[in-house]
Amino acid sequence: ACDSWNTMVEMALGEAPGGPGREAPVPAPACPITEVAGGQAGLLPTGLVEVDRVMGGGLLAGSVTLVGGPPGVGKSTLLLQLARSWAEQGRRVLYLSAEESAQQVRRRADRLDAVSTALWLAADTSLPAIASHVAAVAPELVIVDSIQTVHDPALASAPGSVAQVRHVAHQLVAVAKSRGVPLVMVTHVTKEGGLAGPRVLEHLVDTVLSFDGDTGYTLRLLRAQKHRFGPTDELGVLEMSSEGLRPVADPSGRFLADRHPGAPGSVVVPTLEGQRPLLVEVQALVARSSLATPRRSAQGLDSGRLNVVLGVLQERVGISVAGRDVYAMAVGGARLVEPAGDLAVALAVASACAGRVLDADLVACGEVGLGGELRRVVDLDRRLVEAARLGFRRAVVPTATSDGPPRLRLHRCADVGEAIVAAGALVPA
Repeated sequence: ACDSWNTMVEMALGEAPGGPGREAPVPAPACPITEVAGGQAGLLPTGLVEVDRVMGGGLLAGSVTLVGGPPGVGKSTLLLQLARSWAEQGRRVLYLSAEESAQQVRRRADRLDAVSTALWLAADTSLPAIASHVAAVAPELVIVDSIQTVHDPALASAPGSVAQVRHVAHQLVAVAKSRGVPLVMVTHVTKEGGLAGPRVLEHLVDTVLSFDGDTGYTLRLLRAQKHRFGPTDELGVLEMSSEGLRPVADPSGRFLADRHPGAPGSVVVPTLEGQRPLLVEVQALVARSSLATPRRSAQGLDSGRLNVVLGVLQERVGISVAGRDVYAMAVGGARLVEPAGDLAVALAVASACAGRVLDADLVACGEVGLGGELRRVVDLDRRLVEAARLGFRRAVVPTATSDGPPRLRLHRCADVGEAIVAAGALVPA
C-alpha cells in the first residue's frame, strides 16, 4: 500500500513491562485539579530574543523541542548560539554532535565565539554512549544534532530507519523527563518540507520548531508548529551573518529595504505573522507566452490562490491573461500564504497588465472571494498601524474596515474592480 520498497522492518519485541514476573508500577493517586501547581514554573529564558519570542519566554525544565529545517539553513548555528547563551548564564550544556566531528563543531564555536568551559561537547552516534554522557556531565540543557543519525546497537535496523528514529526518540524523551532537563533535537526535512522520520516523532515532543528561509537570502524565519506550553502563532526573524544569526529588530523595514517602487506590478501588503505585523512587497510580471499552456509561477505565494485571483480578474473585472505568462512572487525571501495577500496580488497583476505604476505610499490588504467581493481579514487595524509607522499614506481595504490611523487615508472598496480603480492600476471606463 505504501508503493515503495524496503519499508517493512523486523523488530525483536521483549517481554511487556507488565508481563509475568514483573510488578506494575504504583500509579500516583488522583487529586483535585485545584491542588495541582500551575503557572510557568521552571521557565528558563534562552537569552536569544527571537527564540524566546517563539517559545513564549524560554524553555521549560524537562521539555523536549524538535527543530526542523532544510539543509544549510543554519540549524546547527542556531543551536550552538543557544548553547553559548545558556553557558554564559552559568548553566552547563551538553552538545551531542552525531553528524559532525568534535573538531568541526569546535571550529564553528570559534567563529561564533561560543567556546566556554560550561559547554561540553561529545561526538557520538550510539544511544547508550549518549545516555552515559548525560549521566556523567549532568547538564542543564542537552542538544542532539541530529536525531536521524543516532542509533541503538541493540536494534538490527539501520541508523535513520523508522524503527531506529522512533526508538531513539522514545529513549531520549524518557531521559529528559526523568532528569528534568530540557532537550533540543535537530531533525531533517523531506523535499516536500515535512519533518523526516515517523509521524510519531512529532507527537512525542512538546514543541516542534520550523527554521527555514531561502538560502539565497540572509533572512531566516523561526516558527512553532506545535507548542504545548504557549502559542504557536509567533514568528522569529533572524539574519545570517559571518558572526552567526542576529535578531532583526524591524522585519518590515528589512523586507522593504531593496524595494524599487518605480516599476509596474509592485504592491505592498501588510501581513501578520502571529502577533507581529510585517510589510511585504508583492511583485507581478505578465509577459507574452510562446507556449500552448502559459506559465503560472508563484514564489513565496500560494499557487492555488494565484489561480483564483487570475480567474476572478478575468471573469469579474475583464482583465484577461490568456496567452500570457504570469509570474508572481513575495520578494525578499518572505512567504505569504494567508488570504490577506489576495488583493495585493490582484492589484500587482492588474498593474503589470496595464503597465501603470502604483503610488509608492500605497498598501493593499484583503481577501478576494469568487464573486470578486473583498472580505475583511484578521487584525486589519494592527496591520494598518504598522503601515502608517513606515510612512505609507494610502490603503486599499474592504468596505467593512473601521477607521485606521489618522495619517493613513483609507480607500474602502466593495469589490476587486473598484479596488483596482482606486489604486490607479486601471483608468475607469
